[in-house]
Amino acid sequence: MISDESQPSAELNGEEPNGDAEADKGAAAAQAEAETGEQPEGEAEQQPEAQAEDAPSEQTPRRQRAARGTRATRGQQRVGGADASSREAAEEVPTEAPPKPRYLEIYRNTIVPAIMEEFGFKNPMRVPRVQKIVLNIGLGEALTNSRAMEGATGDLTTISGQKPVITRARKSIAGFKIREGNPIGTSVTLRGARMYHFLDRFINMALPRIRDFRGLPRTGFDGRGNFSIGIREQIIFPEIDYNAIDRIRGLQVTIATSARNDEEGIRLLELYGMPFIRLT
Repeated sequence: MISDESQPSAELNGEEPNGDAEADKGAAAAQAEAETGEQPEGEAEQQPEAQAEDAPSEQTPRRQRAARGTRATRGQQRVGGADASSREAAEEVPTEAPPKPRYLEIYRNTIVPAIMEEFGFKNPMRVPRVQKIVLNIGLGEALTNSRAMEGATGDLTTISGQKPVITRARKSIAGFKIREGNPIGTSVTLRGARMYHFLDRFINMALPRIRDFRGLPRTGFDGRGNFSIGIREQIIFPEIDYNAIDRIRGLQVTIATSARNDEEGIRLLELYGMPFIRLT
């Protein structure tokens, strides 16, 4: 065996093993980094690992959550700012107000003074007024024809300018083959400005188009100032297109007033221009 003492040592001879080679490699790497601005592959691969070892394992998720929360908050602020700007733009756009009902002005300026003088009312709130108008279409054919309800609803929407509701049977009737809950009609209730607009069109445009029209009967009142009339054809309304309807249907128009008796109700509708049959 050869002892360790017999081997020549590098330190005694004044030489360092592989020292000059490592120094040359380090100088070449530093020069390449200075020229290209990039780190060697070995150091680039070791650096993230070293940073990951130095940083605590619990702080990384917290930083990610904080970064995500900041991004979400910025996104919400951007969305909120866009919504606010769109709302401001929508508010700044001028919108045309709907026309005021002509019959409302007639009621205030003409009908109220005339009825107060005729009936001797001292308070203008005592003068009767139109409260609502109800349009109703009964559909017995809806039990056999599934498309009848769709056609009647479309006609009533065109006439009134408002979406009607479907009326259903409250109880079953065997004689009429009706079960509870079956759709048997459609109706719509008009109030406010839309009510006055419809009353104006009904009196001045629809009623004169009835075939062989000779006036409305006064027997349509119920004793409390409410008036009902049956229309046989919906085509008397100018809004209805002849080519768009599936068949001719009738409807009922009910005008509810605040009159206490039929005399006040008749006089109110006469001043509006309702063409009643003259008494002889």
